[in-house]
Amino acid sequence: RIAAANLIEPPLDLTVKSDPQHWAIEMSGRVLPNRSVRLLPKGRIEALPGFEQGAWWVQDVAASLPAHLMGAVAGKRVADLCAAPGGKTAQLALAGASVVAVDISKTRLKTLSANLARLGLAATTVAADAATWSPEERFDAVLLDAPCSSTGTIRRHPDIPYLKSPKDIEALAALQARLLDNATALLKPGGTLVYSTCSLELEEGEAQIAALLARNPGVQVDPILPGEVFGQPDWLQSPGFLRTFPYQLDLGTPEWSGMDGFFAARLKRNK
Repeated sequence: RIAAANLIEPPLDLTVKSDPQHWAIEMSGRVLPNRSVRLLPKGRIEALPGFEQGAWWVQDVAASLPAHLMGAVAGKRVADLCAAPGGKTAQLALAGASVVAVDISKTRLKTLSANLARLGLAATTVAADAATWSPEERFDAVLLDAPCSSTGTIRRHPDIPYLKSPKDIEALAALQARLLDNATALLKPGGTLVYSTCSLELEEGEAQIAALLARNPGVQVDPILPGEVFGQPDWLQSPGFLRTFPYQLDLGTPEWSGMDGFFAARLKRNK
């Protein structure tokens, strides 16, 4: 089913700042359960209605879920690690968080800043290695959408099976572990950490969280509940992790259906 879904050109999902029904009508799209707007591919993104006004940004429905799982962030100090190009930073800023967006690439941070400027949203940007970054003040919440093999996005990036190897996954898993350890250290007691990857590999998802819990008793899983995933309980797996697949979100026809493969876990720092 994954392979079959990967052979179909994916639709285009937009996270809209407000009034998804209006933009769905404007662009002959459909409103998804998470209030994103889905279109069939229509040429240049910049030519679509609302782009210049900063009414929306491109973001697969699955990619929008990790920031949503952080809950009510209004007024909270939130770190978005490995943040560029900024879709999740924009979500958090729109929700009222005070966001510090961290990325190791200054070039990618410039892209993030340009995207936020178009959207009329604001965040503090920091060029730093998120695996070692150590600011003076801890955060209420941390979002770590970690670098990964991207095997959940093959339908959008069909070169991935040719470019990635098991050695890449091994190296990425080691990097993810370092990022997770530092992300945990950045949290205040009681703070929330959401870890996500657009990978279908267990080494970059479930096994990564199991290893973190084994070496760090100061954090525990905060299970994601069915009510938090827009009436789609099949997006969840025990013990409360998000796990989506490219063949999910059936909207009746292949060209309208599907989503990226994603993993996300939510954790609490208890001391």
